[in-house]
Amino acid sequence: MMATTHALFGVVLASAAVGVAPEFAPVALVAGVVGSVFPDLHLYAGHRRTLHYPVYYAVAAVPAVALAVALPGAATVAFAVFLAGAAAHSLMDVLGGGLELKPWQARSERAVYDHFNGRWVPPRRWVRYDGAPEDLLVAVAFGAPALVAYDGPVRTFVGAVLLVSTGYALARKHLAALVERLVPLAPAAVHTRLPERFRDGTDPTPRGEPGD
Repeated sequence: MMATTHALFGVVLASAAVGVAPEFAPVALVAGVVGSVFPDLHLYAGHRRTLHYPVYYAVAAVPAVALAVALPGAATVAFAVFLAGAAAHSLMDVLGGGLELKPWQARSERAVYDHFNGRWVPPRRWVRYDGAPEDLLVAVAFGAPALVAYDGPVRTFVGAVLLVSTGYALARKHLAALVERLVPLAPAAVHTRLPERFRDGTDPTPRGEPGD
């Protein structure tokens, strides 16, 4: 799914946290958005493996949420919402397409790496690829309530994220085609450092790591 879809889910998480501890609304919003996009910070290398932990984030989020409910404070609320966002991101990516330059071709069977079980989880493809029409629909579903419930900076932020989501969805397949044209032009030193999916369209299992 798009990073913007994950960010908007972070807003949804923050809204839920506000129901428990309204005085910590700002910190919950920041933690929700940051936590929900955090697993994608390794987008260039080791994508959906290095910072994606579908099991560990979820397990850690349960006691963190319980602690935030029992002892609400800026730190406990932020930590709980951050972990919940990171867990949701890792699990949501399983519902999307595989790890490849053109995931609509459905050639890759690697969605998210499960460190606990030492294997790649196959994609469900409920959302066929990041930037697909259904991905944009999910983003709108996450963002629309916030446009109604909030005003000021939050509404502006959500509106901007939805605008970026729409632009990316319209350009998604064109961007993949652009990468295909530019990669052969890259210097050899740069070309060898590019993610495998940029070079041949898919990400194979790295050497020395478990396969499917």
